[in-house]
Amino acid sequence: MPKGGVNAPVPVAAEATPAVDPRLIVRQEGIKGYLGEFRRRLSSGELGSLPVVLALIVIWAVFGSLNSSFLSAQNLSNLSQQIVGTGMIAIGVVFVLLLGEIDLSVGSVSGLCAAIYAVMSVTHGVNQYAALVCALLGGAVVGLIQGVFFAKVGVPAFVVTLAGNLGWNGAMLQILGSSGTVNLPGNDIVSRLYSTIYSQQIAAYGAATIGVLLFLAASLADTRRRRSAGVPYRPAADIALRTVVLAIIAFLAAYTLNQYKGLPLALLIFLIFIVVLDFVLRRTTYGRQVFALGGNIEGARRAGINISWTRISVFMICSTMAATGGLFLAAQIQSASQTSGGGNLLMNAIAAAVIGGTSLFGGRGSTWSALLGALVIGSIQSGMNIEGLSNAIQFMITGAVLLAAVVVDSLARRTQKAAGRV
Repeated sequence: MPKGGVNAPVPVAAEATPAVDPRLIVRQEGIKGYLGEFRRRLSSGELGSLPVVLALIVIWAVFGSLNSSFLSAQNLSNLSQQIVGTGMIAIGVVFVLLLGEIDLSVGSVSGLCAAIYAVMSVTHGVNQYAALVCALLGGAVVGLIQGVFFAKVGVPAFVVTLAGNLGWNGAMLQILGSSGTVNLPGNDIVSRLYSTIYSQQIAAYGAATIGVLLFLAASLADTRRRRSAGVPYRPAADIALRTVVLAIIAFLAAYTLNQYKGLPLALLIFLIFIVVLDFVLRRTTYGRQVFALGGNIEGARRAGINISWTRISVFMICSTMAATGGLFLAAQIQSASQTSGGGNLLMNAIAAAVIGGTSLFGGRGSTWSALLGALVIGSIQSGMNIEGLSNAIQFMITGAVLLAAVVVDSLARRTQKAAGRV
């Protein structure tokens, strides 16, 4: 019997309302709402890609003011091609860093796989496509070997990959033989993938249009899925704003590329890798397992995640991406030599992932970090080359930027912990 007697009114359940995250509702208030959301993120240490974007703007502003040719269409187009090799390797490093681990062998692996391709296709006359597949499979096998030692045997990743850095470099020298250098003919598949530029303006604008439409379609599909499941979703105004911002960036980039030669195929391939692997990390069960393993290994184990397999597969992805980057770097200099994969390549690849926003502590990062970080490092190198500064100055400034990125990451984690968000 209802409380208060027979005639007391029976409570009627309130009409269900859509579940919308309060952080998304506040964005519907316009600029004021976004400013409030921005302050909340800063206070809780959720900086995202903001620091690296600001750093990139400052770098471009400084070098652009020192020399107007830095922001020319020609220099920016060349920069977009030059960062592809290192950026590809950095994508793989992102996966390993998400586990809270490190791979010190990516430089040597990139050189080894470039040597495999060059020797097979040029020296032994193997079909170019078969040589390309063998080089990529070589990278996957290297990752499998290192992953097994780490995940199954229990050797720390630092030690395994440090040993790999030496061992795979020796294997590269052995494959190259006494000549030490194998020149690519320039018309092979790898060289064409790097050097091809689509000069028709529709190519760059078409790619920008497709990218924006895919983002809009994915956002709307995600909103419908989340709304039907009764979980928080982004309001239409938020999706529209994000789409407009992306469209401005995409079409501005397309316009700049068309002012020189057009859309480089290498850049397009790089962006496709970023988008596809970002989808794998953000939208698949496997990607959630990688984040979970990097965030809390004990919690991941109790959740039933196959820790060994996830670790091994991540190292395989990292080494395969190192092989991909090594092939683009070989195409860039038209050869595979004893210096392939050496120099500061390893440090630049790791620095690109970290500077781009991937945490060294695991559990936080994105494949887009590889693009942002590679742009920062490439911009510093390009600007200093234009100014005629020495490599010593470049190394010092790049090191300072890397340290600053790690400091920001550490302070952000400390703030998140204080806010109870870690």
